[in-house]
Amino acid sequence: MKYKRYFRKTSLKQKGVGDFFLNEILAKKPKFFLEVGVYHGVTARNVCELLYQIHGSAFQYIGLDLFEVNNENKSEIIPNTEFSNPLKKIYFKYIKKQDPYSISAVRDLLKKFKNNVNLIKGNSNIILKKIDMSKIDYVFLDGGHNYETVLNDLKCCNEVVKNNGIILCDDYDLTFAPGVKKAIDEFVLENNFDCQIICNNRFAKIQRR
Repeated sequence: MKYKRYFRKTSLKQKGVGDFFLNEILAKKPKFFLEVGVYHGVTARNVCELLYQIHGSAFQYIGLDLFEVNNENKSEIIPNTEFSNPLKKIYFKYIKKQDPYSISAVRDLLKKFKNNVNLIKGNSNIILKKIDMSKIDYVFLDGGHNYETVLNDLKCCNEVVKNNGIILCDDYDLTFAPGVKKAIDEFVLENNFDCQIICNNRFAKIQRR
């Protein structure tokens, strides 16, 4: 399956990275998928399409994101949501009349799978503590990039790995956000988990030894 862009922005834009990501998901074939950091929903749509091919309607996707930039979350590193492509600017402003980073726009992109999708608006430092992790078997972690947030998110997803699931962390070796690597390395060492750095140091794949 090829990773599609759906006329939106995605962090997995480098050539081959999206396809590599989907192949990682395919290898595990999860039924309960959690994504922290949904952004424009492109990865979410690709994941849902793949899981539908594997399981039909017998899958669940949970997506958590801030879904807006405001004073409460200004300390978080949020990707630029503005389009450089003028056609995309016109499309969203005048045709769709949507902010592609809004929860309503992402819901619209995922409406094909509305019975399988649960989108949650909020800060992962708070929300993840309230999510039941007992059934989740795959986490894609691409939310806040500061050390404290990444470590919190990993600790909240600890049960997933202990239950033989996988946490796939994006931006492991990101130069301008060294807290990501620091938090992942500490979490893995403290819990004696296995960690594979894959896709040219892009992803950290955490699982049981």
